[in-house]
Amino acid sequence: MLGEPDGVAGEKFRTETVEAARAEARAEAERIIANAKAEIGQEVTRAKEQLRNQVADLAVAGASRILKREVDPKAHADLLASIQQEL
Repeated sequence: MLGEPDGVAGEKFRTETVEAARAEARAEAERIIANAKAEIGQEVTRAKEQLRNQVADLAVAGASRILKREVDPKAHADLLASIQQEL
């Protein structure tokens, strides 16, 4: 810059360059963190959905086993007959 010694202008340029690089690095870091948080949120959602499905599968399997054990053929036939009468 006119009237300033070369050392002062050079130092100012270096300072501005470093500050611009820091600002760019901060912005990039914030983008990376935001993307990571979004990805983590999606993974948590997927994991919860898988867990819900597994719990449902286990509940159905458990109920099936209970029904097989507690409903003998005669009770099953009686239940079907009762349902037919209701319809």
